[in-house]
Amino acid sequence: MIDHKICPVCESPLKGRSDKKFCSTKCKSIHQYETRQKKEAFYLEVDRRLKTNRKVLKTYNFRGFTTVRKELLINDGFDPNFFTHYWKNSKGDIYLFVYDYGFLDLKKSGKDKYLIV
Repeated sequence: MIDHKICPVCESPLKGRSDKKFCSTKCKSIHQYETRQKKEAFYLEVDRRLKTNRKVLKTYNFRGFTTVRKELLINDGFDPNFFTHYWKNSKGDIYLFVYDYGFLDLKKSGKDKYLIV
């Protein structure tokens, strides 16, 4: 009896070598992509949020130093819990950075704001 193998992606019969696992390079690529999405879901989600944060900060930072209300940034998808690194100045203020854009939590005129650098 001959054991006929099938492709795990498209379920078509495999032809060729006995150790062949996929029917085409397209199916192999699809399988690798889906496997990566499952294994690295956490890292991909963090990367997506960091990119969104950077995009929002870049949008609001016109002149190098900009003060913006927190609610505006958050409404645009900004999440202050995702940042890449921080810097503490001589006054003790802690700037959080998303790649090359930084933000500082401020309270001006009784309103919550961010200073974007």
